[in-house]
Amino acid sequence: MAKFLLLGRYSLQAVKEISGARTKKAVALIKRCKGRVNSMYALLGNYDLALLVDFPGIAEAMQASVGLTKMSGISFTTFPAMSVEEFDKIVK
Repeated sequence: MAKFLLLGRYSLQAVKEISGARTKKAVALIKRCKGRVNSMYALLGNYDLALLVDFPGIAEAMQASVGLTKMSGISFTTFPAMSVEEFDKIVK
């Protein structure tokens, strides 16, 4: 499984619809896309949310990113990520 960082920005409508139920729906959507949520954070600054998620590949990450935006009104930017240790081995 590969790691992906999803950074989200709320629209005004998405802020109005914040709820624990929507969070559960988001986690379920990620699972349907064969993903596993490692952690989720609320942020201050340029982004409102950060999710660290494992997916089998890019196709599943893209499917989840677009699906989350359609479901929640939160726009997501999705980045592949790896540990610094893995990165050090690759660029050695």
